[in-house]
Amino acid sequence: MAEDRDYDLVLLGATGFTGGLVAEDLARQLAGDDGLRWAVAGRDRAKLETVRDRLEAAGRPDGIEVVDVHDRAGLTALTRRTRALATTVGPYARHGEGVVAACIETGTDYVDITGEPAFVNRLLRAHGAAAQQAGVRIVNCCGFDSIPHDLGAQLAVAQLPDDEPIELRGFVSARGRFSGGTFTSAIEAMADTGSMRGPRLDPGDGRRVGSLPRRIERVPAIDGWGVPLPTIDPMVVLRSAAALRDYGPSFRYGHFARTSNVAVAGGMVAGVGAVAAIAQLGPGRSLLHRLAPDPGDGPDEETRAKSRFRVTFLGRSPSASTRVEVRGGDPGYTETSKMLAEAARSLIEDRDALPERAGVLTTAVAFGPVLRQRLEARGISFAVV
Repeated sequence: MAEDRDYDLVLLGATGFTGGLVAEDLARQLAGDDGLRWAVAGRDRAKLETVRDRLEAAGRPDGIEVVDVHDRAGLTALTRRTRALATTVGPYARHGEGVVAACIETGTDYVDITGEPAFVNRLLRAHGAAAQQAGVRIVNCCGFDSIPHDLGAQLAVAQLPDDEPIELRGFVSARGRFSGGTFTSAIEAMADTGSMRGPRLDPGDGRRVGSLPRRIERVPAIDGWGVPLPTIDPMVVLRSAAALRDYGPSFRYGHFARTSNVAVAGGMVAGVGAVAAIAQLGPGRSLLHRLAPDPGDGPDEETRAKSRFRVTFLGRSPSASTRVEVRGGDPGYTETSKMLAEAARSLIEDRDALPERAGVLTTAVAFGPVLRQRLEARGISFAVV
């Protein structure tokens, strides 16, 4: 039984930059808490010991586990000893599938911070049925990709009638440096343009779920322009809408970057198009990878403290409208680390309150308002305005 396992939670990738921030967050939040047993894991024992020693003042983990993400036997042995596993080891398309397969085999819940459409699509096709049959929650995109967008959209939908067609638009603005892992994921996604279409959605019962037109548009309500944003976030929102009936009989979503300047809007479209074109070719893709930040590096604490994000949702149905805003600090590192830590803890500490779902899930489907309330308590604002 899962209750008899050595650990409640294992953090895989704790020696990386983002993984180290997640470990620090867990150590601070769990200091003096004897209820949740957790461990840090990775392939280098010496580096793991350094992480443990750095956490000493806050609250050291209960264990260190050495494992390589490509060692299936080692992964199976590790996941068999924990109730839940959180991983920051990316790019996930290269390093993640074996971890997921081991978790499904051993009945271990799983969370990650991937933003890679191809990886998530592969999991849905190859492991979705097995995860559901095993009663395991495999929850991707538990960082800035895509918690603010998925849970923010869910809150907006909750303000509208569930028996009427709904249109929802999300507008993202952010100031801060994104991680090397995020850049790597974006490059790989642009190289595989087919992955951006996402899985075929079948909400059943005559319901319809789809995308709003992808075009630059002036939006007076946000005093700016919306530029279509080619990230995994709209795919995640639409998957949640297909799975949850309270998104209405018809649901359409559009995902945009917000800018106040039409010239900047045009430049953004041109820039994304150019990068996407370069990413199609092997030499160009290699160049982009060389230009991206090192996945093991990140900004210092002072720089992160100055970073912010805001996502504004404008929703409407025939009889109602709503505006929801999600705000937080540094999106690429600080808040992403906080989100992953809280998602992982929720799998353990909120188990009886979570929706009875299993499979390869979105955060709205797996956690719903339970995780949103956790994040609100940690300073990330979800507000109906």
